[in-house]
Amino acid sequence: MSDTAEAQSNYLLQTAGFDARFPNTNQTKRCFQNYVDYNRCINAKGEDFAPCKQFLKAYHSLCPNAWIEKFDEQKENGTFPASFEP
Repeated sequence: MSDTAEAQSNYLLQTAGFDARFPNTNQTKRCFQNYVDYNRCINAKGEDFAPCKQFLKAYHSLCPNAWIEKFDEQKENGTFPASFEP
């Protein structure tokens, strides 16, 4: 097995599973909601709380990187359009 093939076999690619709250093909709202849910979860339970990582994986899978950067920037500036209070 070549080095490239071996390196590729070490990665497990996963996407977010089905969520009945978002049955349509447009996943924009789901991306946003998972970002908000992740931040609420870490505010309530801390970053080491394992179930919070499900939201992290989901929004990283669903959201374009540019959106995540914009969300992070808005969060830092206090202009994000949602509350992260649990």
